[in-house]
Amino acid sequence: MFRTKTCGELRLANVGETVTLSGWVQRTRKMGGMTFADLRDRYGITQLVFDESKDSVLCERANRMGREWVIQVIGEVSERQSKNKNLPTGDVEIIVRELNVLNEAQTPPFTIEEQSDGGDDLRMKYRYLDLRRPNVRKNLELRHKFAFEVRRYLDEQGFMEIETPVLVNSTPEGARDFVVPSRMNPGQFYALPQSPQTLKQLLMVAGMDRYFQIVKCFRDEDLRADRQPEFTQIDCEMSFVEQEDILQTFEGMSRHLFKTILGINIPTLPRMTWADAMKYYGSDKPDTRFDMKFVELMDVLKGTGEFSVFNEAEYIGGICCEGQAVYTRKQLDQLTDFVRRPQIGAKGLVYARVGEDGSVKSSVDKFYSPEVLENLKKAMNAKPGDLILIISGPDTLKARKQLCELRLEMGSRMGLRPKDKFSCLWVIDFPMYEWSDEEQRLMAMHHPFTSPKPEDIPLLDTDPASVRANAYDMVINGVEVGGGSIRIHDAKLQQKIFEILGFTPEQAQQKFGFLMNAFKYGAPPHGGLAYGLDRFVSLFAGLDSIRDCIAFPKNNSGRDVMLDAPGVIDQIQLDELQLQINLKN
Repeated sequence: MFRTKTCGELRLANVGETVTLSGWVQRTRKMGGMTFADLRDRYGITQLVFDESKDSVLCERANRMGREWVIQVIGEVSERQSKNKNLPTGDVEIIVRELNVLNEAQTPPFTIEEQSDGGDDLRMKYRYLDLRRPNVRKNLELRHKFAFEVRRYLDEQGFMEIETPVLVNSTPEGARDFVVPSRMNPGQFYALPQSPQTLKQLLMVAGMDRYFQIVKCFRDEDLRADRQPEFTQIDCEMSFVEQEDILQTFEGMSRHLFKTILGINIPTLPRMTWADAMKYYGSDKPDTRFDMKFVELMDVLKGTGEFSVFNEAEYIGGICCEGQAVYTRKQLDQLTDFVRRPQIGAKGLVYARVGEDGSVKSSVDKFYSPEVLENLKKAMNAKPGDLILIISGPDTLKARKQLCELRLEMGSRMGLRPKDKFSCLWVIDFPMYEWSDEEQRLMAMHHPFTSPKPEDIPLLDTDPASVRANAYDMVINGVEVGGGSIRIHDAKLQQKIFEILGFTPEQAQQKFGFLMNAFKYGAPPHGGLAYGLDRFVSLFAGLDSIRDCIAFPKNNSGRDVMLDAPGVIDQIQLDELQLQINLKN
């Protein structure tokens, strides 16, 4: 038997017991005639003691051990004289009487400790070593508990877990597909699912009225901190429901997860329309841990002075940063450089300080009268000591997004975005469509199967761009953790949506005929949503990137540097698939 106890479970109550422990050597240290070693396994660390006066041969063998050697020891649990309050097992140690080296190890390329000396690239190359670090392991333990509680809650709510295929057909809209060539069907390709959207709708047609699946999804898109080419969704669908049923059910699941995993009771989630989210926060996933809402200043500043930038603007908006009038000119210049970064794209930044005497001093003083600046202070509800920051532009949507980035930056600088504080909400009433400059047509903001708000259906013929979707997102701390919609279950309405999106009847039949045909056989009203499990877990863990809660993630270039994937394949395989590689320069 390799192990009778784990390294993390021993306490004072175990003193006097003879135990067997197995694990990895964290470190060793020699002090006089004694050798101490820290033994680590998945459950924790226990100190081992080798006494030269009791067994010099055994102590000499211990002195030869290196970091990450795999060993098994048998010994007696003893109370530790010099206790380590940083370890749960810090009150005890093992007086070793038998040592069995199970496997020697090379010195690892970085230290296997919470604060490692390995950079991201090195740790990802040796991810199997990185996973031994306690803080990384804890992320996977959290992920396991999270998935377990999801299954428990949904099972209690009558949901059935059903697997759907990984090899499916390619569909337009959304992100790029990952495709897989078919050897048995030369020249044809499967696609890896971006989500099981159409499949779960077919399950509703099949009468499986409450479905869920914790499922891998794949999207060939540019990566960032909260994106990976393969990710995990908690995918759910319900029949005979309206939007309110879904919001209540999955708000309940979120409340269950916060309570059982973090011990936090979250209040009823507020609801915000997409239009208000954009108006007050410049984002459809607003971070509501802090206020600092946008104030539109067109009436205050456009045409009331000689500042041409404002006079020519389509949008002027500001935020009030409480108590930040102490910002120096250097700090304000840094903020200006921040909003001018290419990924934000603002032309500049206007600021105004409210002095302790209530007077207003701004970077555009010479263009405006004191009365206009006083009106600015009133519009912003600014108090003595506050700092007003203003962004304008010829495009309302872009200017709001720029102001959003500035708001988030100021929230971070002011300490208003702690990772252990959670602010959750539903964003509802999204636009049905968004205009694509690249495609020069309307595109589905979510996907082509989203139902319009019933009262907006007449607008599909006259003003489709103004139609609102029966869609909703759950947002936590400025992160979209999940979203969904009530689906179209009527074949005629679905055909109408395809027409607006530019599909001919033949194209719609080719891509989605299986779904539209299924609707003809009695499709129930249905809807659902999908949570990003990786994003949800990373929020609970207080992580900056979802990579740290995924066992074997890809880097920012979409590569698995441990497996060296993607890579080339043999010519034999290409010949079997009847494929030829022709790389373009």
